[in-house]
Amino acid sequence: MTNHDNQTNENINAKDFLIGSLVGTLVGASVALLFAPKSGKELRGDINKGAHELKDKADEWKDVAYEKTDEFKEYAKDQKDSLKEVVTEKSQELQEKFNETKQTIQEKVDQAHADAEDAKEDLEEKVDEVKKTAKKKAKATNAAAKDVAEAVEEAAEDVKEK
Repeated sequence: MTNHDNQTNENINAKDFLIGSLVGTLVGASVALLFAPKSGKELRGDINKGAHELKDKADEWKDVAYEKTDEFKEYAKDQKDSLKEVVTEKSQELQEKFNETKQTIQEKVDQAHADAEDAKEDLEEKVDEVKKTAKKKAKATNAAAKDVAEAVEEAAEDVKEK
């Protein structure tokens, strides 16, 4: 059970006690006055005295009730302020974690873009190398074909001459 629950139970118990005491005092005083063997004048005086005492007690309890109400208000205000502080702290923590996560994701996206750009550049370099190699091979093939054609022509001339 939390401190708040304990204090609430204590305050409720104190209130119940005050109400019970007030009712008990009223009933006890009334019964005592009604069953006491006294004359009418004495009885009226006792009732009047009891009523004044009862009024004084009620005023005292009223003051206690106001005091307890003020304590409850102060406690509620403190709890509200405490809760507000906790909510503010947790909100700030969540915002910081969100910003950190957002930054981490952005860094990974940026790294992925950089890696993709590097891969694109590497691919372009390899394509250029393949093109150069293909051109060299094509030149070499053309030169070889020219040499073969010349050799075939020479051989054909030799055959004609013979």
